[in-house]
Amino acid sequence: MSLNLLGRTIDKVGVIGSGNIGPDIALHFATTLAPFGVQVVVVDVAEAALQAGEAKLTQKVGKLVSKGRWKAERGEAVTGAVTFTSDYGALKGAGLVVEAASENLAIKKKIYDKVERIIATDAVLASNTSHLEPEVIFGSLREPGRALVAHYFFPAERNPVVELAVSPLTTEETTHFMEVLYEQTGKIPVRLGSRYGFAVNPVFEGMFLAAALLVEEGVADPIQVDAVACKTLGYGVGPFTAMNLCGGNPLTAGALPEYGARLMPWFRCPAILQRAADEGEVWPMAKRGVTVDVPTEVEQKVSQALQGAFFGLVTEAVDGDVIDLGSMELAVSTALAVRPPFAAMNKLGVGRVLELVRAYAEDHDGFRVPALLESQAASGEPWKIPVLVRRDEGDVAVITLRRPAALNALNTAVFDQLEEHLLAVQQDQGMVGAVVTGFGTRAFAAGADIKELVRIEDTAGLSAKSRRGQRVFSLAENLGKPVVAAMNGLAFGGGLELAMACTVRIATVGQKVFVGQPEPKLGVIPGYGGTQRLPRIVGLEAAWPLLRNGDPISSARALEIGLISREVPGPDVVPEAVALCRDLATGKAKAKPMETGPIPVPDSLPEVDLGHLSLKIDEIQQKVILDGARTSLAEGLELEATAFGTCGETKDFDIGMKNFIEKGPQTPASFVHK
Repeated sequence: MSLNLLGRTIDKVGVIGSGNIGPDIALHFATTLAPFGVQVVVVDVAEAALQAGEAKLTQKVGKLVSKGRWKAERGEAVTGAVTFTSDYGALKGAGLVVEAASENLAIKKKIYDKVERIIATDAVLASNTSHLEPEVIFGSLREPGRALVAHYFFPAERNPVVELAVSPLTTEETTHFMEVLYEQTGKIPVRLGSRYGFAVNPVFEGMFLAAALLVEEGVADPIQVDAVACKTLGYGVGPFTAMNLCGGNPLTAGALPEYGARLMPWFRCPAILQRAADEGEVWPMAKRGVTVDVPTEVEQKVSQALQGAFFGLVTEAVDGDVIDLGSMELAVSTALAVRPPFAAMNKLGVGRVLELVRAYAEDHDGFRVPALLESQAASGEPWKIPVLVRRDEGDVAVITLRRPAALNALNTAVFDQLEEHLLAVQQDQGMVGAVVTGFGTRAFAAGADIKELVRIEDTAGLSAKSRRGQRVFSLAENLGKPVVAAMNGLAFGGGLELAMACTVRIATVGQKVFVGQPEPKLGVIPGYGGTQRLPRIVGLEAAWPLLRNGDPISSARALEIGLISREVPGPDVVPEAVALCRDLATGKAKAKPMETGPIPVPDSLPEVDLGHLSLKIDEIQQKVILDGARTSLAEGLELEATAFGTCGETKDFDIGMKNFIEKGPQTPASFVHK
């Protein structure tokens, strides 16, 4: 067995370094690639490091098994897939080698000189360096195009973000392969340009500096600063606690002066950090469960300082063209477990944010106010935060919904940006069509954003919400160019409705829980075309129970009833969709057109067990389905939008929405059928 991905076959992955992070990187690869038969080899010249690394990995796996999160068989498979050795020759045959050795350029160059003599010329090389630019590390390689930085965050096996920093010599084929590999193994790869420290570390280490300066200036102590950081910016743990957890004092002490020379003069190593690094000190932390008392005046000073530093640092990276705004939003919030920064700025007001950053700069020499922030505040507009990513595969646009924390759920921003991307493809004579897919392997799109729905206060607003989504999906349906849904994971509610508006749908093979219209479980009916398109695609008899009971079906069942046209291996779903889109555009492949007129209504339809579901909502939905089937698609969609608003007049709508928000989707709502 092996992993076959984008024309590459991976039988073995090498990890160099068995120190703080190497074993965790090995654990990530073993966890995700062992089912494919891929072996992971960890190499280190120090036997003590190898023994410690193997013990660390084994202990982490043991905890997962003992807590019942993994079965014993899985734990044995993962540990059995990893070999710890001092023999560099064991790397022979590796399709990917990730170096996680000391942050020492001379050592890294020596390692790569040795590794290049062992591995194949087409194997990918990656460095987990925290700061060094890829061209500095890989400049002397014989094959520099196959090398890049793959920077993990603590803890490497669980933190999903991996920064992919490329040099001018890194090939697009290498970068894209690593993006897809990490996405397929559950990570969030973020592509960025080359600079010292990359994009996220200057924020992480810069925020520690801002916190340390507050302590040095006598404004607050470390425990108070951590508490205010958690309250004000949504940190999971504050800057001092985070530094303790990752053991980052020495590395940060060395990096801050480099930032000062390369990024902006404000960066420097504060005395308290240098002392902690030299003496191996840890920072004081609040005990678990203890409430930290911070005087109001102190909290205000700390809060304003932290916000000024944070928003300035985040914007600086985007201002420098190191990373795009959407990727920075995703990377910072996920890697550092903090509130999404640009969304937080929009909520606070960009003008107010500028005031905070300017105030911080006035109080701290060398801190620069990013020009991008100045211009955004001057525009009077909030930040536009991309949640869709477009990547062109020749003449086919691949549009990816990228909201991994929300399983790519559809919110207003998704609809707005999807419409923009589709219109751009429609108007571009060089593009023959588009592929729509979701980020990751779990979800194509989990449905509509329920939090937005519950904020709508009247039936007219609900109907308007429905019509807005219908217009965007009708654009996909009538683009004049093929649009293929590459269904990489589950598609519920609005996600399935989006897929059904596409010309053709293909899916990752073997999905036991794949698609469904669960709206009745929330006290509402589908509102983006589900009641009209599903019967027209699979027939009214097959659609009848799916729409009324809200239960999901597998990808195999979806193929059987004609909802999708084929199943393919997960890594192939987007490439297959691109090829299919091109074939549809040239006429090599044909798609069954959507029936836009009335469709047959059988004399009898299957009995449906509604269980606890609302009889009132079911009554509304049955009428919409049947009336819509007897008329045109356009008229049926209008019937659906009107009925979607009507649902808001029922008690069961309020009950279902409240139940979902408070208890989640697994707890059945207690409907009253009114």
